[in-house]
Amino acid sequence: MDNTYRKGDIVELTIIDPAEKEQCFGKTEEGMGVLVTGMLAVGDRVSARVFKVRQRYLEALCLEVLDPSADRVDPVCPVFGSCGGCKWMHVGYEAQLQYKRKKVADALVHIGGFDNPDVRPVLAAPEPFHYRNKVEFSCSNMRYLLPDELSQEELLKPKSFALGFHAPGNFEKVLDLETCFLAKECMNRVLAATREFAIERGLAPYAAKAHEGYLRNLMLRYSERHDQLMVNLVTSWYDPELMQGFRAKLEEALPGQAMTILNNVTARRNTVAVGEQEYLVSGEGFVTERLGELDFRISANSFFQTNTRQAEALYDQILAVAGIGAGDTVYDLYCGTGTITLYLARHCRQAIGIEVVESAIQDAQMNADRNGIGNAVFFQADLKDFHAMQEKLAPYDAPRVIVTDPPRAGMHPKALDTMLKLAPERIVYVSCNPSNLARDGREIAAKGYRLTSIQPVDMFPQTSHIETVACFERDGEGVD
Repeated sequence: MDNTYRKGDIVELTIIDPAEKEQCFGKTEEGMGVLVTGMLAVGDRVSARVFKVRQRYLEALCLEVLDPSADRVDPVCPVFGSCGGCKWMHVGYEAQLQYKRKKVADALVHIGGFDNPDVRPVLAAPEPFHYRNKVEFSCSNMRYLLPDELSQEELLKPKSFALGFHAPGNFEKVLDLETCFLAKECMNRVLAATREFAIERGLAPYAAKAHEGYLRNLMLRYSERHDQLMVNLVTSWYDPELMQGFRAKLEEALPGQAMTILNNVTARRNTVAVGEQEYLVSGEGFVTERLGELDFRISANSFFQTNTRQAEALYDQILAVAGIGAGDTVYDLYCGTGTITLYLARHCRQAIGIEVVESAIQDAQMNADRNGIGNAVFFQADLKDFHAMQEKLAPYDAPRVIVTDPPRAGMHPKALDTMLKLAPERIVYVSCNPSNLARDGREIAAKGYRLTSIQPVDMFPQTSHIETVACFERDGEGVD
């Protein structure tokens, strides 16, 4: 098709597919593909201004929604569109699930080369809002101004203090939040109390560029099953008297709430909510969460799934497709703190967790001891080094089933090669990135495995993210 379009042209089109980040895809009446930037829904009829002309498609910015999609709903958050956290809040939840299912299927077809993959309906979250058990807020001396504030002569809030989320693509400015609609209600109460305390005491917010200021981050965790709250205030130095005042403020704001309060302290030039030293202000310094029949101790900087109920649904799905027998040995790659390993250990002879991060291995072993699980073994090892892996695993049986839950970037090619050299009968691949699942799945299939099931699980409603459990069986050797 001849591309006769020019930068600055206004085009009209209907959105037919969500894309990455804040983009959607549609076609003009002449059939030209257009990537449109804006908070849009499938079925929206829009006008957009072209800002980049590619050989086969255009990139454009939405100017107006001419005819809204039936999938559209009114976002409940007043700062939707300015906050980068909930990019799909303008789409009804049932439509979100359909979008995510298609996203997985499209990746498997177009990237993985799979023919008509049977992607199951997405397992929906029971709570599309207020589902997160961990939230990190940032503090800054540069408040991000909302669009309607830009024309105001006098601002209702000072520009020099903000506690909330970083503005998209900006490490200095923070959007001051009253309520996060993904956080638990008790977390929003802590947010309000912390803001009041900071203003009352005149606490200086951290200035990233100048590397000055006291108050950096507010990190919150909540144990849904045990109703325990962790408050971790990240600051530039330790002030024990001030921390006791903060404790009193929180106890007044949340009377009767089981709570532990921590102060992480760092002098580093960054905005990460992790300290170099940790001080216990009150409580035990950790919370305990339950998944299935297992309890896990979670400290301030531990990794744990951020949606407790859907984590259980995810792990149940892994267990269902793994086809584990009582005499099996199972490997869990990228095991982290051992949650999946321990979930599977009760159903097999031995579960072996492998992880490169030493502190995670220590936490995993502690979680095994805490739950009285003696048939789980954890190794610190680099999956990219097959020979070192062989040496460590020589005393143990080869795995009949491997579960791998890699980071968002997917498996390193050498790690993928290590897994395939272990030659299990079944591979359960857990992914938070459909594109990388499809890429790695193509390599797994090339080594003689069949893709037998694909189950998406919605861990993150109101966002484009989707978790997927994919099962591969070695050809000719199905697992009972």
